[in-house]
Amino acid sequence: MRMRPTLSWTPTEELSPGTTDLEPVAGALSSGGVLVLSGAGISTESGIPDYRGEGGSLSRHTPMTYQDFTADAQARRRYWARSHLGWRTFGRARPNAGHRAVAAFERHGMLSGVITQNVDGLHQAAGSEDVVELHGDLGRVVCLSCGTLSPRRELAGRLEEANEGFAPVAAAINPDGDADLTDEQVGDFRVVPCTVCGGVLKPDVVFFGEAVPPERVEHCRALVREASTLLVLGSSLTVMSGLRFVRQAAQAGHPVLIVNRDPTRGDRHAVTRIALPLGTALTTLAGRLGIPVDEGDARTG
Repeated sequence: MRMRPTLSWTPTEELSPGTTDLEPVAGALSSGGVLVLSGAGISTESGIPDYRGEGGSLSRHTPMTYQDFTADAQARRRYWARSHLGWRTFGRARPNAGHRAVAAFERHGMLSGVITQNVDGLHQAAGSEDVVELHGDLGRVVCLSCGTLSPRRELAGRLEEANEGFAPVAAAINPDGDADLTDEQVGDFRVVPCTVCGGVLKPDVVFFGEAVPPERVEHCRALVREASTLLVLGSSLTVMSGLRFVRQAAQAGHPVLIVNRDPTRGDRHAVTRIALPLGTALTTLAGRLGIPVDEGDARTG
């Protein structure tokens, strides 16, 4: 029987409701060497939904797993139909105040780096440069046979040509860029192969049930070892891919600070959790530290 990945987490102990005191974060940023670990919550204000927050997509949507994608041609057809439609919205998302604040902190020498669990590329679009994409980038496509990487926009054009007139109305768009469609709406959607070898194409992201590349994990572990503080922004830390870095930092004696409105699986390892919306919290911090954050910080290309 195939094991399903961990998609939810229920606290087994009573957790603090959190605070609204930003001073610990302001102090850490002032001292420098802060490593940011960001999750889906930082992108909700850009119109990309969360998995597990209030109204999160997991209440109605089970993400595609690596096992299903690689084993079932029909599953791949459903995925690419939904993802192609979702990309039209997902690809238009722009950085919000939270992304711009993180970029401003980096520009002023307060951060040692950014690890993001998101696949939307919005940290880089906001101007952040030292970003590790833990789960990859939906803006790239990889061939599972020859390993060729190509831009998602190129694949989008090929899928448009192969599926002229495909324009169903999706019930919702999910954090992985997957749109909610029925089997009837998917219909006979045509999937296109790799232009180099004819192999199966997959978005260059880590699906649920798929392992993060070991070299990427070790790079992140090195960043955690070198950081003075780990600042978690908008992640429930439900899955081990992010939680392991929180545990590592806490075990090494590095303070862990979390900004997330809801309790997280990492709260017991943290010095504090600030229960505020990220855009508000991060722009308030920037103002307190005298760092300007404006629309000009975001790249338009």
